Amino acid sequence: LKWLCVMLTNSIGHHFMVCQAMIPRNLKPFSYVCGSRMLSGYKPKRNIKDSYKILELEEGCSLDDIRNSYRNLAKKYHPDSGSATADSEAFMKVEEAYRVVLSDVATKKKSNENNEEEEDQLKPKTPQHRHYLSFEGVGFGTPSQREKQYMQFRVDRATEQVLEYRKQRLESQYAGTDLMKAKDVRESKKVKITQAVERLVEDLIQESMAKGDFDNLSGKGKPLQKFSDCPHIDPMTHNLNRILIDNGYQPEWILLQKEIRETIERLRKNIVASRSQLGGPMSPYRQKQWNRICEQFIEDIRKLNKRIDNFNLVVPILSRQMVHFSADKEIVRAEKTYEALMENKEASNSDTKEKEDENVKRFGWKSSLFKWLNL
Repeated sequence: LKWLCVMLTNSIGHHFMVCQAMIPRNLKPFSYVCGSRMLSGYKPKRNIKDSYKILELEEGCSLDDIRNSYRNLAKKYHPDSGSATADSEAFMKVEEAYRVVLSDVATKKKSNENNEEEEDQLKPKTPQHRHYLSFEGVGFGTPSQREKQYMQFRVDRATEQVLEYRKQRLESQYAGTDLMKAKDVRESKKVKITQAVERLVEDLIQESMAKGDFDNLSGKGKPLQKFSDCPHIDPMTHNLNRILIDNGYQPEWILLQKEIRETIERLRKNIVASRSQLGGPMSPYRQKQWNRICEQFIEDIRKLNKRIDNFNLVVPILSRQMVHFSADKEIVRAEKTYEALMENKEASNSDTKEKEDENVKRFGWKSSLFKWLNL
């Protein structure tokens, strides 16, 4: 028996060495570790808490955390990794701890599943055939109990429907009253405006009659001609506008448009004049002055854009609406205008110098003769 045990041990070692030689080089450390463990009969016993500490984890972590930690530690301690921290014994401990932690997680998962199954078994379940009975699947228990529960369910549902209907009805009533109020307000505004226009026209007519403007008219006593040039315009509105224009009154949007155009022209002239006063290459002090002028110009453009918004609200034709002015573009435009003025000025100065030189060349001997005679 002793001789047989020695022969078996030698044969096992020989076969292990042959298998180790056949395994690729990059997998030899795994086979070496596993083989040494098998031959030495090493069966370590490790606590679960220690295993978590070796893997640098806490209990209750997920499987992904366990795998990532094992992978990082294996790269760190693997004998074939080529790193300075490579250690076969530490790698064996990490592998053992990994297996212990995996088994612990598996046992906990199984115990949780068993507990859930037990809880599901303890829960009261309605027999499957109850779902196919009447009462819309409401309630549980005997048919009489389910009938009582279904009646209560119908009462509750009817109450909710009645409340929802009343709520919708009240909301529709309030919405209707709000719409009526808004409509009344709009109609009252229209009435006030028309009455104001009529009073204005009547006052103008009475004033003109008192002055005697209607006494010498060629069409005195004749009906007014209807200025119905465009069929899309109300004749009354057209006549009112014509009377107002003839007497010096213009619509608000025309006055606003004229004011906006005059304002932008004035602002453009002022900023060009300010740039011309500062002159050519500006010093730091003049640059500060120009910056202050630009800030004031931006503020003026902002106010002008507000007037444009008011104009767009009252203008009756969409094609007459105006867009906002850009302060940056206007400043660039003023600088270009200043540069053009300077170029024209330089060109005019060069032309005058050329003319003077020509005059000197043409009449140079006469001037020298006059000088000699004077001497």
